[in-house]
Amino acid sequence: MTAERVNPPELSPPTGFSHAVVATGTRVVFLAGQTALDTDGKVTGDTLQAQFELALTNLLTALRAAGGTPADLARVTVYATDVAAYRTHAADLGRTWRELAGRDYPAMAVVEVVRLWDERALVELDGFAVLP
Repeated sequence: MTAERVNPPELSPPTGFSHAVVATGTRVVFLAGQTALDTDGKVTGDTLQAQFELALTNLLTALRAAGGTPADLARVTVYATDVAAYRTHAADLGRTWRELAGRDYPAMAVVEVVRLWDERALVELDGFAVLP
């Protein structure tokens, strides 16, 4: 995939995301929402940070199984049950993102939701990638 990250100077400088991603490739991978489920199907982690790390790991595991890499991500949506907590921990969550996925940021959005499928889940990530 070739990905051109577009961050126009007329917009606020992005931090931890790209305003737009122009992706060219031959395969699109749609990634289902991932929470902090362990291999037994139970949500683990009592903090937003712990759950975010496992949810992102799960998303990247699905992506890699489909033949992609974090740099192939074109779009990720984060669903959080508490956006205020997400903003409070944004620096730590950003470090986790960079450690697991690098600095080739996709277009992103964070959306607050009342609850997720599993009521213990604090965060869920989904997205899509464009592969060569």
